[in-house]
Parts: sequence; structure tokens; C-alpha cells
Amino acid sequence: MKAAVLQLNSSANVGVNLSHAERLVGEAAWEGAKFVATPESTPYLGPKGGKVSLAEPLDGYICSRFAAMAREFEIYLLLGSFNESSSEVGKCYNTSVLFSPDGEIIAAYRKIHLFDVAVEGGPSVFESELVSPGRDLVVAEGVLGGLGMTICYDLRFGELFRKLVAGGARVITVPSAFTEQTGAAHWEVLLRARAIESQCYILAPAQFGPHADEQLTASYGHAMIIDPWGRVLSEVEAGEGFAIADLDLDLVDSVRAGMPLAAHRRI
Repeated sequence: MKAAVLQLNSSANVGVNLSHAERLVGEAAWEGAKFVATPESTPYLGPKGGKVSLAEPLDGYICSRFAAMAREFEIYLLLGSFNESSSEVGKCYNTSVLFSPDGEIIAAYRKIHLFDVAVEGGPSVFESELVSPGRDLVVAEGVLGGLGMTICYDLRFGELFRKLVAGGARVITVPSAFTEQTGAAHWEVLLRARAIESQCYILAPAQFGPHADEQLTASYGHAMIIDPWGRVLSEVEAGEGFAIADLDLDLVDSVRAGMPLAAHRRI
């Protein structure tokens, strides 16, 4: 199956953000992608107060709009993440949602690891001020042979990826808004390491450029697709666009057969 990952520069304007995403999803589908993924915080990346005030349930407008895109283009579509309503007062979830070509929600993953970090020479971001952590690992069975779902900061926790593989993942999504400073140092290195360790394809849509968020002022970009041997198959080096590549699930099997990490692991 051909897959594509988008690179966006989301702002505080939900309508504009969704229009940009829809245009690129359509372009990727036109080029043959049957699976398309958008970045973290696709609908809104602005002042932090809006994250909670604009939060919606899974059956709200934003998910309905993405469901319609999936139906229109007849693709599997991953909304990298949006602010989902939470029962905890003053907070929301950072949630990734997977839609079928019929527009049905197949799976939803709530970000487990929250980015509470003061970056040297960069921003201080405290995601947990407004976001509740998720608790559940999510592998969508039957999609790309088993699709494991993560979001951004999860990338730094290799044990999460190992758990997803144990749960049947052969492809793992990492929709992100990495800071410029951490992205330049660690983004590609971590993505390739996770691909090699998990022996999975890694699909990493990304935000790029400056944002109106008081904490996350700019994102690194470099959306990319990596194969289970750790090779970068396609990358958006700058600006808005998408990376696209063919996913050969037989390669996952051959890499795992040639280097059977699961059988060799000693706990």
C-alpha cells in the first residue's frame, strides 16, 4: 500500500488549518496514497487557552470533517491529533484518530507521555497543565498488517514501541510537533532507531515553522517515512507538503526473520 505523511504549519485558525490539511490529503490521494496521516495538533496550534475551550468529543465537528475526507478520497486517514474533550475540569486529551475509507472511527489513541520539558536554548513546554495523559496502548488490527499509534514525545520511550510490536504492530505512526531545537538534534535519529528496534515502518507526519502557541513557538518539520531497516524512504525537507512511499509488508517479515529480535530478547 502507498502511504503519505503530511507536513503542515497549523495556526490558531481552525478553518484555515482544516482547509490546508484537506487540500494536501486530496493531493496525496491523487498520487495513489491509500493511507494518509496528518501531524499532531492539526486543527489548532495557537494560544494555550484555546486547547481546552475548543476541545471536542470524538463525534464533534473536527472528527466529522475528517470522516468526510476519508469517505471522499476512499482512504484510511489518520488525524494525527486534536484536542479531545475530557471529563477532567480545565483539561483535554491529545488524541490521534484513525478513520476507515467508509469514514468510521477504527481506533483512537490518547497521548500517554506528556511533554513537560524546559529545552536548553529553547522553549519551556508544560503539556500536562492542560492535557490529561492517556493510559491505553492502541494497535489497530487489520490496518497495514497492524497499526501501532503514538504521538510525538512518545517517540523517546522505546518500551512503548516494543509493547506495540508485541501487540501486533508492523507499522507505527508518530504524528508530531517537535520543537526546532530538539528536532534538529534528535528527530531523525530517534525515528530511525525506533524503526530499527521495532522492525516496523515508521510514518511520521510533522508540524513545521513558527506557531502562535506561547510555549511551542516553532516546530522542526521534516515529515518522513522510514522502513524497518531504518532507511528514510521519503521526506519533506522544508515547507508544506507530503512525503509518500510504498509500504512492503513482506519486508517487515523478511527483516524480522533475518534478525529475530523477539526470539533473542532476554528480559
